[in-house]
Amino acid sequence: MSEYDRLTAQDSSFLHLERLETPMHVGGLSVFEGAPFCDDDGRFRLADVRELVESRLHLVPRFRKRLMHVPGELGRPIWVDDDRFDISYHVRLTALPAPGTRQQLLTLTERVQAGMLDRSRPLWELWFVEGLEDGNVALIQKTHHALVDGVSAVDVATVLLDFSPEPTLLDAPPWTPQPAPSPEQLLVDSIVERVTEPAEIVRGFRRVLRGPRHALERASQLARSVATFVDRSALAPRTSLNRRVGRNRRLEPVRVSLDEVKTIRQRLGGTVNDVILAGVAGGLARLLESRDELEPGLTLKVMCPVSVRDESEQMQLGNRVSAMFVPLAVGEPDPVKRLEAARAATADLKEREQAVGAAFLSDLSEYAAPTLLGLAARLAHRQPFFNLVVTNVPGPQTPLYCMGGRMLEAYPIVPLTQNTGVVVGILSYCGQLHLGLFADRDTFADLGVLAAGIEDAFAELTKLASDRES
Repeated sequence: MSEYDRLTAQDSSFLHLERLETPMHVGGLSVFEGAPFCDDDGRFRLADVRELVESRLHLVPRFRKRLMHVPGELGRPIWVDDDRFDISYHVRLTALPAPGTRQQLLTLTERVQAGMLDRSRPLWELWFVEGLEDGNVALIQKTHHALVDGVSAVDVATVLLDFSPEPTLLDAPPWTPQPAPSPEQLLVDSIVERVTEPAEIVRGFRRVLRGPRHALERASQLARSVATFVDRSALAPRTSLNRRVGRNRRLEPVRVSLDEVKTIRQRLGGTVNDVILAGVAGGLARLLESRDELEPGLTLKVMCPVSVRDESEQMQLGNRVSAMFVPLAVGEPDPVKRLEAARAATADLKEREQAVGAAFLSDLSEYAAPTLLGLAARLAHRQPFFNLVVTNVPGPQTPLYCMGGRMLEAYPIVPLTQNTGVVVGILSYCGQLHLGLFADRDTFADLGVLAAGIEDAFAELTKLASDRES
């Protein structure tokens, strides 16, 4: 039987989740110094950019692979080489009518991100944008969630970018696409694989649970972790954050000093993530107050993805993500108490290892039939467990370059689900937290209120930290 590069159950779930209203790609908006992208006549060096990207694709082989589905959905899809791969399809150039404003760039990004990727091709696109009023160049990125998670997306970006202004054109080995299996052969191999997997599962559990003491400790740990999902506070309150989403999007970028966040952490307590959650909670309080929904003691639930990728898995694509469901005390008017509540909540969930339980439940899905995975993914669209997603990915604190142009800003974009109208993607880069607030356009005409509220919440925490030092 042939060995296939098969999607994991978690990767496949993002295909099942995808609808016209809910594209399942992660994305980003970056801004670079523009001059190095242009030749002596001021024309964008598109051919050079494509040559640079193509010279590095052997480092991320799946970027030249497309999906192939098993007939009858009797197995998870596989990745196969795209024999019609065309770099010009994936690396594109567009322009704003000069001088392009910041708002016009955001509007273009919203429209690009709202469309689904073509599943008949490798699932990624890079859109370079010229014509910005300050002479800079923007990059709009789209990569399907089935291909990467947030952490591996940063790894890929690091490969495609440089740590010095001198771009490196790698001596790439020749690439010859391998032929895909016939649908009939793939069907037979998938059925055989499905039938033989249970024996491997049994052997795997025997290894994990070898010895009664180890088995008891492991069972106790998992029971404690999984229990965090089924206690009385598991369900999220229903608010206007969780209305059914449409096909259009809105993006608001926010920047916060990482040094200020670290100062807040040092003087008021908690971790950097706790401070971030407290700042987001302050912004949510402002938003709900403007909507007449803020009540004393209101606690929202935030889903925080947690990477379970170890060092041996760096630069491997696919998803290695678990989650924690963190309560946010948005109804608490005191910002320090909001921070203390976030710190206590995350400490409790870490102590009970909620992310371990989530990873365990996710791993069980590896052995579910693809039709059941599709059903589970559709149910996840109407999940009642969290109000929004906040994902924080650490990025490099040294400058990155593309074609010699320094990257000045980088805002992550996280996909919405059917009843999750807003997400907050966060990337730390060069001493700044770059927050990408991404929302359904129709239900978040007031997304700017959330953005301003988050900025003010961090400013207030910074002042309180300064006062405490004094």
